[in-house]
Amino acid sequence: MDLGADPDESAKDVLSQESSELLHILSEQSPSVIMSLGRMVPRELLKENQQAPTSPAAASVTDIEIMLKYFQTSADAGACCRFLQSVCMVCENIPMRLESRLMSVAGHACNVLLNPASEDTVGSDTGCSDICTPNTADMKPLTPPSEEQLVKRPRIDHWEQYITEVTSSLQRRWKRVTAGLVKEVQLEKVWVSIRNPSRSRDRPDQTPGSASRASRTQDPDVDYGCFESRSTLETFLQGCTGKVTVLVGQAGSGKTLLMSCLGQQWAKGLGPIPSSYLFVLLEFRQLNLLSCPLSLSQLLFQHYLPPNGGNHAKQAILDYLLSNPEQSCWVLDGYDEFHRKISGQAAGSEPLDVRTPVPVADLISGLLNGQLLPGSTVLVTCRVRDAVDLDGLSDKVGQLLEWDHNEMKEYVDNFFGVKDGIVGAKAADLLLSSRHLLAMSSVPGLCSICCICLEHLLLRGQEAGCTRVLDKRGDKTKKSTQETKEKEGEEEEDSRGKSRAQKVEQSGMREVSQDTTTTDTSDRAKLSPTFGQVPTTLSQVYLTVVAAFLSRYPNQGGQYCRPASPPSTVGALSILSHYQSELRELSRMAWRGLEESKILFEEEDIPRHVLELSIKTGLFSQVELRRHDGALVNAYCFVHLTVQEFLAAFRTMTSTDVSDEQLKRRFSLKTRWTTKSDQKSVFTDSLYLYVCGLASPQCTSALVQVARISGLKGVQSWVQKRQALVLNLLEGLCHSTSLTGPKLLQLCHCIQESQDHKLAKLFVSVRPTLELRNIWLLPNDIDALAFVINSRGNNSIGLDFGACSMELECLDALPRCQYIHHLSFRGRRYGDNFAEKLSSILPEFTTLRKLEFCGASLSATGAASLASGLQNCPEIAEINLIDNNLQDEGIRHIAEIVTKLQNLVSVTMGQNNTSLKAMDYLIEKMSSCLNIQHVHADGMKKVSVTFSQTLDNSDKSDSEPMVSLVNQKWSKFEMKNLVRTLAGCPALSVLDLSGAEWDEETFRTLAEFVPKFRITKKIILNDIYSSVECLVALTALLSDCLVTELSIRLQKPVQISVTFPGRQEKPASEMSKKLCLSCCNLLPADLERVWRSLGTASGLTVFDLSCNRLGDKGLKKLLNILPHLSKIQEINASNNGISMSGMIPLAIALCSHGSLMEIHLSCGVKDQLTLLFGPEESNGKQKIKMFRINNSRLFPNDVSKVCRRLSQCRFHFELEFSHCSFANNATENLVKLLPKMLSLQKLNVSSSVASTTDALELVRSLADNQRVTLVDLSPQNESVINFGEGANQASCRLTHFCFNVGQMERLLEILQQSQHLHYLDLSGNQLEDTAFKCLVDSLQRLKISSYINLSNNMLTQQGLFCITSTLVNCINVSAVEVSGRLGEDQRCLIWFRQNGSCEKTLSVREFSLERDDLVRLAEIVSSCPSMAKLEFSNNSLQSEWIEDLVKVLRPNLRGYTVSIEECWIRAEKAVHLLCRCLELNSHIQNIRIHQTTLYLSVMKTAALTSVSGAAEPPAQSVATNIGLVDCAVTGNQLASLWSVIQHCPSLTELDFSYITLGTDGAEMICSFLPLLPKLTSLSVAVKESTLSMVEEILQEVLQSGSIKCLNLSGHTISDTAAHNMTRLLPRLRSLNLSHCVWSLTGGLELLQTLQRCHTLEDLCLDSVQLNEESQACLAHALRNIKSVQSLKLNETVRVAGGSEADRRLDLLAAMEGITQMKEIQLGCWRLSDGGVQQLSRLLWNWTQLRTLCLSKNLIGDESGVKLLDALKRCSHLEELNLSSNRLGDLTAARMALVLPSLTHLAVLDISENRIGPEGSVHLSEAIMSLKSLTKFHLTSVGNSQLNTVAASLLHCPIIQDLGLGWNNCGDDVVLELAGVLPFCHKLTRIDLECNSVSVSGVDALVRAMRSCPGLHVVRLWRNKVSQNEAQRLCLREKRLNFSST
Repeated sequence: MDLGADPDESAKDVLSQESSELLHILSEQSPSVIMSLGRMVPRELLKENQQAPTSPAAASVTDIEIMLKYFQTSADAGACCRFLQSVCMVCENIPMRLESRLMSVAGHACNVLLNPASEDTVGSDTGCSDICTPNTADMKPLTPPSEEQLVKRPRIDHWEQYITEVTSSLQRRWKRVTAGLVKEVQLEKVWVSIRNPSRSRDRPDQTPGSASRASRTQDPDVDYGCFESRSTLETFLQGCTGKVTVLVGQAGSGKTLLMSCLGQQWAKGLGPIPSSYLFVLLEFRQLNLLSCPLSLSQLLFQHYLPPNGGNHAKQAILDYLLSNPEQSCWVLDGYDEFHRKISGQAAGSEPLDVRTPVPVADLISGLLNGQLLPGSTVLVTCRVRDAVDLDGLSDKVGQLLEWDHNEMKEYVDNFFGVKDGIVGAKAADLLLSSRHLLAMSSVPGLCSICCICLEHLLLRGQEAGCTRVLDKRGDKTKKSTQETKEKEGEEEEDSRGKSRAQKVEQSGMREVSQDTTTTDTSDRAKLSPTFGQVPTTLSQVYLTVVAAFLSRYPNQGGQYCRPASPPSTVGALSILSHYQSELRELSRMAWRGLEESKILFEEEDIPRHVLELSIKTGLFSQVELRRHDGALVNAYCFVHLTVQEFLAAFRTMTSTDVSDEQLKRRFSLKTRWTTKSDQKSVFTDSLYLYVCGLASPQCTSALVQVARISGLKGVQSWVQKRQALVLNLLEGLCHSTSLTGPKLLQLCHCIQESQDHKLAKLFVSVRPTLELRNIWLLPNDIDALAFVINSRGNNSIGLDFGACSMELECLDALPRCQYIHHLSFRGRRYGDNFAEKLSSILPEFTTLRKLEFCGASLSATGAASLASGLQNCPEIAEINLIDNNLQDEGIRHIAEIVTKLQNLVSVTMGQNNTSLKAMDYLIEKMSSCLNIQHVHADGMKKVSVTFSQTLDNSDKSDSEPMVSLVNQKWSKFEMKNLVRTLAGCPALSVLDLSGAEWDEETFRTLAEFVPKFRITKKIILNDIYSSVECLVALTALLSDCLVTELSIRLQKPVQISVTFPGRQEKPASEMSKKLCLSCCNLLPADLERVWRSLGTASGLTVFDLSCNRLGDKGLKKLLNILPHLSKIQEINASNNGISMSGMIPLAIALCSHGSLMEIHLSCGVKDQLTLLFGPEESNGKQKIKMFRINNSRLFPNDVSKVCRRLSQCRFHFELEFSHCSFANNATENLVKLLPKMLSLQKLNVSSSVASTTDALELVRSLADNQRVTLVDLSPQNESVINFGEGANQASCRLTHFCFNVGQMERLLEILQQSQHLHYLDLSGNQLEDTAFKCLVDSLQRLKISSYINLSNNMLTQQGLFCITSTLVNCINVSAVEVSGRLGEDQRCLIWFRQNGSCEKTLSVREFSLERDDLVRLAEIVSSCPSMAKLEFSNNSLQSEWIEDLVKVLRPNLRGYTVSIEECWIRAEKAVHLLCRCLELNSHIQNIRIHQTTLYLSVMKTAALTSVSGAAEPPAQSVATNIGLVDCAVTGNQLASLWSVIQHCPSLTELDFSYITLGTDGAEMICSFLPLLPKLTSLSVAVKESTLSMVEEILQEVLQSGSIKCLNLSGHTISDTAAHNMTRLLPRLRSLNLSHCVWSLTGGLELLQTLQRCHTLEDLCLDSVQLNEESQACLAHALRNIKSVQSLKLNETVRVAGGSEADRRLDLLAAMEGITQMKEIQLGCWRLSDGGVQQLSRLLWNWTQLRTLCLSKNLIGDESGVKLLDALKRCSHLEELNLSSNRLGDLTAARMALVLPSLTHLAVLDISENRIGPEGSVHLSEAIMSLKSLTKFHLTSVGNSQLNTVAASLLHCPIIQDLGLGWNNCGDDVVLELAGVLPFCHKLTRIDLECNSVSVSGVDALVRAMRSCPGLHVVRLWRNKVSQNEAQRLCLREKRLNFSST
């Protein structure tokens, strides 16, 4: 390029030629510059322009034009030169071409004019400041230019010279790199995908120059990686000047070659980079060597190209570069090979100092960030994954596209040459047939390697042919070598020398090797008879590639040596075995480079023979490196990075130097998603893939072959172990469920490489669907998926492609994936072309059931294509096409195929830019496609069609289709189209048209067509704007068609529904109809319009008018139409503004309309009015009506009017005023009118009576109204007054009020005037002692039959005395019960006698008593002649207090018992207390301490005179019974009884059971016996005993002839003791040997002696082990003992078997002679039919039997019937225990017949049997007759339906213990039980454990427990009550127990 000016050109000529461009440049300069240049022009010229009224900008342009015109025409040549020089000096942004031309002509002219005699010179001072040039009027002679004036000229000269040197360097570089290229490089044929850069900040445009560039708008921030378009590289680089451009591509894609080509075009003045720019080409791998900081000049002149002019030239070039940075282009090649990361600097960072050395990374970062040389052009190349580091720095990003098939074929043809056309064609076919070679060849660099591999596979030389070919090639090689040397001489100054193999690696465009490929067909080796066998995996391909390269190594004569073996695995093995050592060394180098992130190796790092082999074979490429000091050295790299990685993997699998841990560390899946935080790597991260491939069995031989050179023993075993390790690592990854899509895909590739089908099967077994998101997919990826998917077998799998970039070739490969049931494509990348291609392969997926094509770019055209493919997919069940652009036509295409797809379940097509016309298409299809189940559209965002799986109408009982078109924008025309379409549809279940605005005409249009619709369930019109007129239009449907319900709500949310009868076959006249017009703002006039629309034939059953504005006037209109509503069942008129005035017409309606059964009225905050209708009678009984007023304010006048109206009611009714507020005198008026309401059955005033005064007013009804049966009032609970006809007794309950004395007196006055009371409950009224006294004083005048409950009041000790005095003063009081301390849960009951009993009881429990209180109570009790029992329990009494109590006790004629329970009464204190009691009171007849309770009986004895107040105790006591039982007494503590026993000569019974006797105790008892001549009974039962103790006691008992009853339960009886007992037994009447242990001899002797016990009445042998002989002896004894009345043999027979059953029968047969039996217990006898039959015969004779226990036997239903039949004669039976048998409903039925005759039966236990629902009914019939029943257990009978049993307890008034646990009973049973409780006042315990009682059931039970004050506990463990609810209920009722204990 010639930058100088023609010497013949004048300055004026140049100025004229360039004036237009100069005008443009000067117009961009600052005003100061224009002003300085204007001084060189005469002032008068510029003044003329300044007078014109123009803008400053316009004036400036005019001035410039004047100046240019002046110097072109008027000024002389010297002035013109000076002007041009000034322009170049002071103006900015002049293009280099123009500046050079102007300076050349100005300088040339200046030199001509500069001479000493010149007088026309003009001096000028140039610099950065303004230029001062005199006008022409003041011209002075010219003077030579100063130094500053001439400084720019040499700077430009050096700059131009340096550009010339760079141009030459780049041209030489290009000649070198293109020598021998296979394919010519043409930028216009290289394709680039343009991407939007992702920038974290706006990078301002720093491009200087024209105004168009200055006004450039900034590119918007877009995510990196977004494809915009594709173009050629030449087009892409246009306009890149002044910007940062990034070009990305794969390793081997030719980025380096393309940058060299770009430099060559610049050198020719072509391309996008202006030739005036400085072109700097730097390689990052060269920059890696620059470890020390350096400046910009060092980088440019030391490491790029040193200039020829020395330091002066360097400085001039640098100065010009800094002054004109925009005139430089920096090409930074291979950022992916840079060891450091480039980070973007924050906006506004300070510029870098170009003279300060900094790290090279900072220099590069400065160039990219604009901190260095702002406005320069920067072009960076890198791999795709490293482009993320440049986010925020780049203005343009482009990615080199891969080669397509045509480009690959073109390269193969060029590689093999024209003469080798046959080989080239076959090579191309073979390449396209191999998935791995095809994938590799898409990258130019790898394509050349594939060609070498194909050449190796296809060409197999014959020996002679090989020699001939190689000879010719040798000649050409010599020629080529000579030419190469000549070229190298021309390229000495190039900074980078490369071998031809290196060019292959960098450019990716392989040169035609002149020593290997340029031969004609006759010179080539002959083709193999068959095609070459291409390996199946990528690792095997690389193994073949390595063998192919090694096979090119020349022999000693310089010829290539090709192996004679065919190109197969054996051939590759022979090559590898021939170069074992070299291959091992190469793999070592590759591994070391991988470890050190090193791709360049210097000569000293490589053994010479390996270097020679690698260079000659092409495995190595040579690189010239310039070190930091500028020295050039040779370095080498592998032909491609993947080759190095493969050899490193080969090292991993063949060398023990690589440990297992190192392998595991390197084994990590690569993701295709990159972030800035990723660790930088120069490699492609493919090591793990090659390792997996080498782990396949096909590679084992090759691995073993190379590994043998290490000398390792068992090399094959070691290799296989290493392969197993890799497979284990893969297995672990297969189990992982946290892998992302890219890693899943890479794992598929690994499994494919390993060729392990077990791993593939494991991979898919844990993943029903493979999800792949945002990945660029290639055909080889699909092939890898196919490998793993096909291993699944017949189990189908899903594939989900989300926003994956996928070429159409991938779809060609997709059918290789078999057993796909789900295909999903999501993303805008998928359009009509994709759909067309997909439709062609869909039929190949024979198992496909679901297809998703969502969020794509599918139009109607694509939908038509998909439809054509889907119709050939018979198994398809789900189609999802949401979020496309199908439009109506596309929907029509899909609708056309639904009839052809019989297995279709759903089609989803929302968000497809459709209209209601599309819905018409779908609805029309319902006529021809009968399996359409639901057509749904929500606006147009959600459109779906669902299908049923059967077409058999007989099976479609409730499967009519639905149509839902919600949130649509309807027009009148569209509505007409819809209803016409719907009229032609088959039966629909639901039509939903919700969410629109309709006018009245639209409603009428719909209503007109509704009768033509075939709808079985409902029409829904929710959220539709409508009016009352629309409402009236719809109400006519109830009369015109089969509509069962019409529900309309016009207030938001608007809800309208029309319900149809469905498939009911009832006639229209019998159908119930419901009309709901709630929240419609209806007025009374609107009600008339509605009624007219309905007509008289509507047949309404439910009419809802709630939440309107009807008022009292509307209520009257409503009541007027009641006679026309013949079928009405309910009317709801709540929230209509109805006042209390409405009560009167409502009361009239209740009295006059027989079918009106209930009226619920509330006039509170939310008024309520509900009218319920029904038949007047039910089961022949008149039903009770209800008039309920809630939450209202009641005035006297209102109450009077309502009650007077209701008094005329002829129907039984209930009146409720709950949650109301009575005004003054309202309660009084109510009570006055109660007697007049003769039909009133119940008055409910719950939560309405809060004051005690109102309560007393209501209680007055007891005296005024004889119909009152119950008054139950409470401000906290339910308050009711019950009425009845002919009631003899009433009950009164007033709880939780606050009574003062006056009010108490008023209450008692009322009660005295009333009839007999069943009970009086005044609990919880805060009554004090004065109130108690008032009550006690009036008690005689009160007629109460059951009890008075005074619990939870303020009872003190004085009150207790007062209450206790009733036992003395009131003859009818039978018992007083007091428990609980003051302020706690206190209990106080006064019981009245029933059934003529006159015995009285006082019970005081847990009360705070003092010594004096105890004595006072004793005195009161002693004065009561009928006192029978006195109980004190846990009252914190002390021993001395008890002694004082005993001292004052006086007997009455009948005697009474006293029990005192305190926790301290045990052990020695118990003995002491017993002794003191006998000493202090001589009237004690019986005294006993059991556990912690003292029992004593006081009885008056005629033979003893009272010595009250005597200082000494009486000489003798009348005590007949002394006992210490289970009270922790030891034997040595009995000694204190000695003195007491001495004074008890009348003692007849002594009981020391279950205490620790020991030897001392036994001796003490033996010492007592001689002192007791009248002792008849001795009991020494124990838990543990010794042999000697029994022997000692028996010895003494034998001496006492009076003992007739003996209890030795639990003792171990020795043979000696047994022998002694034989002398004692004949005189005994009672013998208890239960749980005793004896020897066979001793036991046999005892049982034999029983035969002589003719007077024995009671015999107990429970749990005694009897063998066969012992049982025979017992049977013989029973035959002789005729006097037995009680026989207990529980668990004496335990062994099963036939002989055992016979022995049981023998025992029963032995009892035939016993006729006086009263009690028999045979538990655990395993009695079956035979035994029961034998026992039944005995029962006929035991007419005096009282107790029968047959628990835990095998009695079935038939035997149970026989047993009950036998019990008919046992009329005195009191206890029957049949638990744990096999009784069923038959036995229960017989109980209903037999038990009524057992009138004395008190205990019945039939738990753990099999009583069913029918049996429970019979059982309830039996229980109803058991008036004496006190205990009934029905636990775990397997039946939860015990309602009737619970109800039958009403007939058991004295029931005390009830067990219904473990039956899974629900609330229904508890509700029945709650109804019974008020009548069971004796009930103390209920067991409901392990049932299904809920909170509501327990609530009902709690309410009922108020009427059962005697109840102590209700067990509710394991029911359906949460812990929190249980705690709440326990606080409400203390007697509930939810625990397991």
